[in-house]
Amino acid sequence: VQLQASGGGLVQAGGSLRLSCAASGRTFSRYGMGWFRQAPGKEREFITGINWSGRDTRYGDSVKGRFTISRDNAKNTLYLQMNSLKPEDTAVYYCAGSLSASYYSEESEYSYWGQGTQVTVSS
Repeated sequence: VQLQASGGGLVQAGGSLRLSCAASGRTFSRYGMGWFRQAPGKEREFITGINWSGRDTRYGDSVKGRFTISRDNAKNTLYLQMNSLKPEDTAVYYCAGSLSASYYSEESEYSYWGQGTQVTVSS
């Protein structure tokens, strides 16, 4: 199983980015997925999760109302639309795959991880 995250970059505060996570090697549509991020000197933080169908999602308080998670099971791809970006959103962003149809907020519940993509928001 491989997860390949992409779409990071440098953006000004207030701007937008869309991250993608392409999955290969297993039946993507059966499993819950999540996005995490890790800023320098901080622990990895749960941002959002989505269940297998895309109908059930959850967001961390720090991104609620600004970020949107979605998935295209036909394309085996997970997305994270990030709007109204703030300097404090600067971090390496990781996509993760669980072994069940649900998502989780705990890192330990995810068995597969992408390599991370850097997002930098300038003030």
